[in-house]
Amino acid sequence: MKRRDFIGSLGTMGAAALLPAPTAAQQACGDAPATQSRAAFAELVDLLQELDRDYLSPKRRIAGVTDISDGHRQILHHLHVALSLVAEADPDRPVFRRTADMAMKFFGDNPDALYYTAFIDPARTYRISGNTAGADFTSFSFERAAFDGSPSSGVSMVLDDRDLDISADGNFAFSVGPDQKFKLEPGVGMIQTRHYFETAAPVCADPNRHAPLRIEAVGPLPVRPAPDDASIAASIRRVANFLRKTTIDMSMMQPGKTPAWVSLVPNRFNPAEIPSGDIGFANRSAAYAMAPYALSPDQALVIEGRFPKCRFANVVLWNRYLQTYDYVAHTISRNRKSTTLLPDGRFRMVLAHRDPGVPNWIDTQGRRVGLVYWRFLLPEESIEPLTTRVVPLTELR
Repeated sequence: MKRRDFIGSLGTMGAAALLPAPTAAQQACGDAPATQSRAAFAELVDLLQELDRDYLSPKRRIAGVTDISDGHRQILHHLHVALSLVAEADPDRPVFRRTADMAMKFFGDNPDALYYTAFIDPARTYRISGNTAGADFTSFSFERAAFDGSPSSGVSMVLDDRDLDISADGNFAFSVGPDQKFKLEPGVGMIQTRHYFETAAPVCADPNRHAPLRIEAVGPLPVRPAPDDASIAASIRRVANFLRKTTIDMSMMQPGKTPAWVSLVPNRFNPAEIPSGDIGFANRSAAYAMAPYALSPDQALVIEGRFPKCRFANVVLWNRYLQTYDYVAHTISRNRKSTTLLPDGRFRMVLAHRDPGVPNWIDTQGRRVGLVYWRFLLPEESIEPLTTRVVPLTELR
């Protein structure tokens, strides 16, 4: 037998042929014993059916073929995030794991940024070290989150590269804990990192780019037991809880309750501003402006403005689930390095379904509607309002 076939047969049988046979007492219990993990797995399956039935439904304004299929993709991506981040999370031995990438789009991902997440215990002290890897901005947000798969409910503390002692070659190290200079408050359970790169090509389009990070708990560590029925059931339930709370439990945006920087009028932006309030996963250092776009096949949206003096700036296209379009094979975002400026220093971006033959095309990939999202990180001056006009595509050629 070939090695591949041997390994495959072991995987199919679960190596049953190599393990002792069940005892008579075990056989008396039947072939399918009730376990905590089986109950938790059934709950996860039920949740997936609920999401298909109730989350992707007209009552949440999901009706078209594209919205439904994009919704199924979002569910898969959020499940991917949950399996990666929370299924095997261990606050005693945390690991920084990628929060989003080209195949795992989550909560407003950014082609020009790397994000990592680690789960922690606020009663412990941790040593965090790494390298900026050439990033234009690096930050650590300490988020309030219970260790049950719940996403962030708010930000407790933010540290960025201005707070850290960084060597000439980009190395840094610092400690956080209840008795440290950078103090962990009760309720903090998650660290979210951000690494912004303003480069000509999106950093996330390169699978080999990463930000070296390490986190270690200080002091004695408890013995980690082997996975058992209870711990595996808890892991499955964390995954399900994360998936539920980042999809169907999210409240819908209501007119009159939207942030001032969010426009509900297609093809028109409100003034950019730094969000107020305490919002989970929020970047307190950036000003934003967002609006939907709506274009027929022969139209283009022209957006004009001026980049303020700031640490980082870009614009990106999302679908209704706050997932970026394909940035590997298409140009769906622009930053200052990938933008051609006009002679007076201003910019003119052009959203269109096909190449208009002018600089700064942002490819909608044929999607007639979507979201346009601007970020201005650490702005040092007021941000000039964005002006827009919808024009026939032929007018630009």
